[in-house]
Amino acid sequence: MNDLADKIVLVTGGSGGIGAAIAGQFAALGCRVAIAARDHKKLATAAEKIAENGAQVRAIACDVTRREEVQRLRIAIQELWGDVQILVNNAGIASAVSFADMSDATWDRTLDTNLTGAYNCCKVFLPAMIEANWGRIVNIASTAAKVGYSHVTAYTASKHGLLGLTRSLALETARQGVTVNAICPGYVDDERTRENARIMAEKTGKSDDDILKIFAASAPQNRLIEATEVAALACLMASSQMSGMTGQAINVDGGAVMS
Repeated sequence: MNDLADKIVLVTGGSGGIGAAIAGQFAALGCRVAIAARDHKKLATAAEKIAENGAQVRAIACDVTRREEVQRLRIAIQELWGDVQILVNNAGIASAVSFADMSDATWDRTLDTNLTGAYNCCKVFLPAMIEANWGRIVNIASTAAKVGYSHVTAYTASKHGLLGLTRSLALETARQGVTVNAICPGYVDDERTRENARIMAEKTGKSDDDILKIFAASAPQNRLIEATEVAALACLMASSQMSGMTGQAINVDGGAVMS
């Protein structure tokens, strides 16, 4: 994947978990990487860690649900390095709550972040890719984009929507040098999974570890997925080796969902 050296990459939701892992792997391949998230402090900490080995990385605070902030993000990266060539839509939230107890605010916030946020970024960054006749969009979806899960109705709906966006956009850009693909992780060993495990534990009377074991057992491999495994696939999707892949949604889930 030496062809990725010096490419300009944007990873949203880059302050931790999957996003930070993806940013780190692109940076290790010699890319110039911008990471964006709402929490500037966490973002700066993530950027400092990635830059320890001399990588080119910049932290830029941005709320992807606000189009004007995404526009400012584009300008900031353009002034720094140029147009974004690889966009990784990773910003997302997930709240574990039953449908009956879920507030309208939770629904709105989840769809705004997970689906409209990706839409905003595609609207802002795709035109330059089309003009250059080269670009990569990698949407971080979930196995919840393919099957339903209890207690995460809003999250599941948003990820199904993200998969639809991926496929339709791939069709429209197929002859314009741009590929659009999705990665569908299962339960990843990160702070989001552990927070949802804590919430589920409180509701069921089980321990956090018990819930994490249940999550792991949902996969035939009986384990949680490492964020670096998702990151490796994101880099492969962006490389010239996968220039013939578009409109695809690839699971990284230990065999939990075989479709």
